[in-house]
Amino acid sequence: MSGIAASQNILIVEDETDVRDLIAVHLKRAGHIVTAVSSVEEARGAFAVIRSQATTQFDVCVLDWMLPGLSGVEFTRELRRIHPRSDLAILMVTAKSEPQDIVEGLDAGADDYLAKPFEPAVLVARVRALSRRLKMTDLAGSPIDSARSEKTAFDVLKLGGLSLFPETYEVKCDDEPINLTPSEFKLLLALAKSQGRVLTRDSLISQVQGDGVSVVGRTVDTHVFGLRKKLGACSEVIETVRGVGYRVRPDLEA
Repeated sequence: MSGIAASQNILIVEDETDVRDLIAVHLKRAGHIVTAVSSVEEARGAFAVIRSQATTQFDVCVLDWMLPGLSGVEFTRELRRIHPRSDLAILMVTAKSEPQDIVEGLDAGADDYLAKPFEPAVLVARVRALSRRLKMTDLAGSPIDSARSEKTAFDVLKLGGLSLFPETYEVKCDDEPINLTPSEFKLLLALAKSQGRVLTRDSLISQVQGDGVSVVGRTVDTHVFGLRKKLGACSEVIETVRGVGYRVRPDLEA
């Protein structure tokens, strides 16, 4: 996976010099190409410069919430109007770490959220997980044969020892079949396709609802509890983000 991480072009938007330099140093050591700025205005300029080059783009934006002028959350909304998730991953790094803050950041379009103070190794791992998701999205949407490659990518989804077969609604843990309800399967599939991105309860409801499947409010927690119980030895693939929602562990290898 280090090859995937090394190829990423990363923009850091952080107004605290010490924090910005710390992030930049560790990401550069991990093999990334790094541009670091201190405000949204400078970030817009960096995006303009890189768009003019045509041959490259930013893959990941590491973004502080509390910036001078426009906030990181407002800038996230602006970026999402221009860049879909398959084009740019956003990691919000901020001291605002209450559950309602995390939900607001994720709802604005951030892919992941890291509270300050943080361990540099954890930040690098989060960026690596986002890079892996971008790489898999790119492979699934290859213009060479998009229909064939998309089918190949989603015939089976591997999450550690867990295998999902979307076409047949089958799930296996270490090759042992697991019998899931439609609600449980759709929840697991939504989490798996997010590739480590945190999904709020509302986001899970919107993705799972329909086709005879009814999921509302806190029943998401009940469904996840039942899902984990059935997954047994593979239950650790689902990680709870307290007060926010759930995600598939970002450190899992396909």
